[in-house]
Amino acid sequence: MSEPPPATYAAAGVSIEAGEQAVEQLKPWAEKATRPEVVSGIGGFAGLFRLRLDRWKDPLLASSTDGVGTKIAVAQALGIHDTVGIDLVAMVVDDLVVCGAEPLFLQDYIAVGRVLPDLIAALVKGIATGCLQAGCALLGGETAEHPGLMADGAYDLSATGVGVVEADQVLGPERVRPSDVVIAMGSSGLHSNGYSLARHVLLDIARMPLGGIVEEFGRSLGEELLEPTRIYAKDCLALAAETEVRTFAHVTGGGLVANLLRVLPRGVRAVLDRGTWTPAPVFSVIAQRGRVERAEMEQTFNLGVGMVAVVAAEDVDRALAVLTARHVPAWVLGEITPTGDDPDAPRAELRGDHPRF
Repeated sequence: MSEPPPATYAAAGVSIEAGEQAVEQLKPWAEKATRPEVVSGIGGFAGLFRLRLDRWKDPLLASSTDGVGTKIAVAQALGIHDTVGIDLVAMVVDDLVVCGAEPLFLQDYIAVGRVLPDLIAALVKGIATGCLQAGCALLGGETAEHPGLMADGAYDLSATGVGVVEADQVLGPERVRPSDVVIAMGSSGLHSNGYSLARHVLLDIARMPLGGIVEEFGRSLGEELLEPTRIYAKDCLALAAETEVRTFAHVTGGGLVANLLRVLPRGVRAVLDRGTWTPAPVFSVIAQRGRVERAEMEQTFNLGVGMVAVVAAEDVDRALAVLTARHVPAWVLGEITPTGDDPDAPRAELRGDHPRF
């Protein structure tokens, strides 16, 4: 009986050659997403970034890690992979900016069943595009091939971002005061949260085809579900530079109320008005097709509000003007009031009803 051939990494499912080809294909996109402070980026064992101490007096580094979630399942089903990277960047940098930090650089992690160079290049194209929108550098990353653990064509994404903020300019709960005003910034759709419920309702219960045109959307279901997450980082930094911003809240998993609670101090509450906006059709379609109750919708989805800013009352008009000039849909959502002596008073609540929802 003849001896079996020598075992190789390629026979076990990992192709060094494909990995090297993927790096060559992604380099042009990665090199676009840079900043002057980058000393060494893609290709080394570590990325180097010069923190300019002549610009910062007492810098604090901020960091955030996140992923895209099951929105990736939609991208895989449609074979469209160059937009979920934008979602990845958005989830990271818009968490960083909540405390007032300017995003500096991001490092990604791509896990795949098998390295397909065109797939990796498409994913990195999206990540680089998001970094350009956010003003941060793509400093490096890792692509890991996991045969036997993930199927061919399957992948998952995560990233860590680093930002910087002056110690005396950190935004947060300690700055919030009664009489402050809550300003909403419109989302581009579902963003990257609640996709397990959205897919269950639209694909499993309603059995809507991803390629089918949905009248309420004016485009296909797949196009609606893959709409990239709006990146607010530059807009928030501009707003903080021109007005008295107390804090931001990035509306992701948990919904509007839960995320706003994270940046409110004891002694105050946010009173928000549903009547100030109409959620986009995608939210009403999910609610109706799945008979999803309002409380479930509000704790799962952003319902059209992707970011909120708490600003000083005297700066409301200026804040709205700044955001409008930057083409960010914005409106007054509510106000901050004292809780009074009632320890059981809700610290954030939505009142009223949405128009036509």
